Amino acid sequence: MSGFEMFVKTIPFNLYAILTLYMVFFTSIVGFDFGLMKKHEENAAKGDLFTSGGEEFQNQETKDPTEGGKYAKGKVIDLIAPMVVMIATAIAAMIWTGHLNGGQNLVEDFANCSSSESLVFAGLVTVGFLLLLYLPRRIIGFKDFMNSVPEGGKLMMPAILILVLAWTLKGMTDALGIGTFVRSAINLNSSLMNFVPLIIFCIAIFIAFSSGTSWGTFAIFVPIVVNMFAELDPTMMIISVAAVLAGAVCGDHISPISDTTIMSSSGAQSNHINHVQTQMQYAFVVIAVCAVGYLIAGFTENWWLTLLCSLVILTGVLLEIRKREMCGR
Repeated sequence: MSGFEMFVKTIPFNLYAILTLYMVFFTSIVGFDFGLMKKHEENAAKGDLFTSGGEEFQNQETKDPTEGGKYAKGKVIDLIAPMVVMIATAIAAMIWTGHLNGGQNLVEDFANCSSSESLVFAGLVTVGFLLLLYLPRRIIGFKDFMNSVPEGGKLMMPAILILVLAWTLKGMTDALGIGTFVRSAINLNSSLMNFVPLIIFCIAIFIAFSSGTSWGTFAIFVPIVVNMFAELDPTMMIISVAAVLAGAVCGDHISPISDTTIMSSSGAQSNHINHVQTQMQYAFVVIAVCAVGYLIAGFTENWWLTLLCSLVILTGVLLEIRKREMCGR
């Protein structure tokens, strides 16, 4: 199968992503918090926005982005419109490059597309769109606009270096035949195979948590898993790749050195460690349910049974937590 086809087939088994989204909507609709998040929410309702560790934000001077009214304040459309243009242009460019590379339908276009060229093209189009959107309306000055280009490049350098090093490591593991070695070392023909998705999920969490990158974990771990199962059990390969994707994103979410975690806390002006601690408690609930889910997936290799059981278990756990929080008031 193609890489795109494999990715689509992993979606139903990507339990952490699906269960996390479900948990977000469930807790929002039912309206309850637990753990340290509940403590911070209660303190915020009383006027204490930081609880602890927020002194640097309390005493921070607020900079006027309009430079004393020289530039008009932006609107919500100024945030949404560039993202819409970026996404639409990237998708259109992917379809076009895929068609040029021999794609005969939409699926083949995506499978054969040149994502790197498409994203670069979409980025350039979006920068041009921002120029026409912001400067005539004096949302930002021309000097600040041009300064943002090299500043954005600087922010991307750590991510680029991580990907380059990850691709280098991937090439080394392919050359060394590490997939064959791991497959023979753990004897996948034994009953241990049923537990492999759970083991891979836990290892991916550890790697992403330690390194602070989900993309690096993908590049390191996915080729190994594919080589382990490609010739033995394609369905188990899909489940295991999904476990890598789920575990890597999970480890990235709870890692204090992850760029997404750092950007979340700094953007919300909350103490970084407080943010990490509060999101960890929510993530651990989903991790526990995912562990059970990947056990079910390992034994059944059935996506709808795995997903249904995981959703039922998570709902029961959240209702029990809510019941305990209500009783503790």
